[in-house]
Amino acid sequence: MKLISRLVLAASALAFLAASASAEPLEKLARKLEAGLKDRPVKQVAVLSFPYHEGATSSGSSIVQERLTTFLVEGGKMQVVERSLLKKALEEMKLGTSGLLDPETTKELGKVLGVDAVVVGTLNDLSKKKTELNARIIQTETGKILTASQARFARTWTDEPVKTGQTPVAGPTTPVTPANPEPKQPAGKPLVQLAILLDTSNSMDGLISQAKNQLWHIINEFGAAEKSGGAPTVQVALYEYGNSTLAAGEGYVRQVLPFTTDLDKVSEQLFGLRTNGGDEYCGWVIRDAVNALRWDKNADVYKAVFIAGNEPFTQGPVDFRESVNAAARKGIVVNTIFCGGRQEGMAMQWQAGAQMGGGDYANIDQAAQVVSISAPQDAEIQKLSSELNRTFIAYGASGKKAMARQEAADRAALAAPAAAGVATQRGLAKASGQYAQSAQEWDAVSALQSGKLQANELKAEELPDEMKGMDAKQREAYIKKKADERKDIQAKIRRLNEERRKYVAQKEKEEAGKGGAETLGQAVIKSVRSQASKKGFKFK
Repeated sequence: MKLISRLVLAASALAFLAASASAEPLEKLARKLEAGLKDRPVKQVAVLSFPYHEGATSSGSSIVQERLTTFLVEGGKMQVVERSLLKKALEEMKLGTSGLLDPETTKELGKVLGVDAVVVGTLNDLSKKKTELNARIIQTETGKILTASQARFARTWTDEPVKTGQTPVAGPTTPVTPANPEPKQPAGKPLVQLAILLDTSNSMDGLISQAKNQLWHIINEFGAAEKSGGAPTVQVALYEYGNSTLAAGEGYVRQVLPFTTDLDKVSEQLFGLRTNGGDEYCGWVIRDAVNALRWDKNADVYKAVFIAGNEPFTQGPVDFRESVNAAARKGIVVNTIFCGGRQEGMAMQWQAGAQMGGGDYANIDQAAQVVSISAPQDAEIQKLSSELNRTFIAYGASGKKAMARQEAADRAALAAPAAAGVATQRGLAKASGQYAQSAQEWDAVSALQSGKLQANELKAEELPDEMKGMDAKQREAYIKKKADERKDIQAKIRRLNEERRKYVAQKEKEEAGKGGAETLGQAVIKSVRSQASKKGFKFK
């Protein structure tokens, strides 16, 4: 009996230590959130549970909610709504308990509960034993993010996340960190993996602007490429670093997106980035990207990191040489882009980082405006791009959200300076196979054409209202009509693009030698063409 008692006591002690180890980072997170509210009028808050990406939840969603609530109460800086009262209010408002609220509903919840702010965020499993929480405190009246921080801790639950079909609250300008896994690559299809690491410290607004305006141009380089007779799949991951709103203990680094083929999601997150002062740890962010992303192991895959910033490459406790060497061991090319003078960047070791990583060193003027050659075909391409939207059929839990992202990306492209040519480049991207592949998760037309979904698997309740009353034959005819319309529009855009290419090529010859500051997109495209060609890719 004594032995059993000792074993029970030992097991209890181990459980207590494990709980303490996992709770400690959340306690630090609570203190950071409190510190971020200094001089801000927040007296009462409600802590919602923390979903995974796109509303997926597990027992961890409520476990983390309970822990963080406890630590905020212990801090004594603010009053926290009791969870049972919060649950009752959400039920009365016909909402779930997982914090999946839009800004308007958040405002309504603030009035019902009498709270100044809500604590929201997302979980992201880094491994089977470790998870990450990105938390924000959002003012209920304005939807403004008052403070944000991040914590990594032991994953003490064992169940897998399950989608609820709702969308996590993000606030009007909040980038949401999604959970893995990354998309699966069809067997035998050429693959490109690009990790974009952007400095989001105070001085980098111009860099972020260039990234927004040139995303579609970069993607279209691969839309016109081929390898072994096939067009490549392009997966893009996005990191920000050097932003003081990020956790100091995590090197002021955040994974904004893991590898994804959803280009509208990349656009959405780019437009959600906001700059703030901080320390820029290049070695740290490269290490995180190399270790945390799911890089393909095949040697013929083009895998590249592009890191852009304007501070010494040597900053921070992580030696960039170790990070770059780790990338090289995985066959990942590291390209560095310094925002400033070429000699200055070399003195700050940005060229050394590229040389060690087998990549290119470039310097750009981040203040330069993106200028694209206008062509007679641009207006028609933009018109057809808008018409393409009517050929998409949102289905499933994520369909409405994805279609809203598509429309938001269109609006952002049209709102960009006309000289940048963003709307035209987006129109070209939407006519590509890459875009169709990314839409397979939410668009019935793309999913059926690819074989991802069979006609008999369509459920009426997951289709748009105009299709719910249709029988199987009517649905089939309706989808076929949309598919035919899309094929016709895509063909028109591609024909226009061929004409446009010839026109632009001639203009480029005429303007050759005029110089001008290089931009982020131009630096990326130059490296991509050179490096991917060595992997067997051919570009037009």
